[in-house]
Amino acid sequence: MSSPKPLSPTDDLHRRYWKYNLRLMIVLLAVWALAGLGCGILWADVLNQWNLPGTGYPLGFWFAHQGSILVFVVLILIYALAMDRLDRTLRSDVLAQAEREGNR
Repeated sequence: MSSPKPLSPTDDLHRRYWKYNLRLMIVLLAVWALAGLGCGILWADVLNQWNLPGTGYPLGFWFAHQGSILVFVVLILIYALAMDRLDRTLRSDVLAQAEREGNR
């Protein structure tokens, strides 16, 4: 029986990438669920006590029809910006690792 192969530094970077990616997706999906399901359905009666300024629409109604879509679009923007930042960070880590391995 052979022993497990040791992890390379690149494997560690991949693991960090996917751990961050999954954590970010879970948080963003939870926010979307709170906005869409929570504000649009579960708490709609409470939110309907207030009207959206300038429109006269009840706030719960607005969240059910427009708010969750706008929250979704903003969350896509947040995801894209966060993943771009992560890609730049890990790209510099990969280049630094390759440089260190090249100097050996």
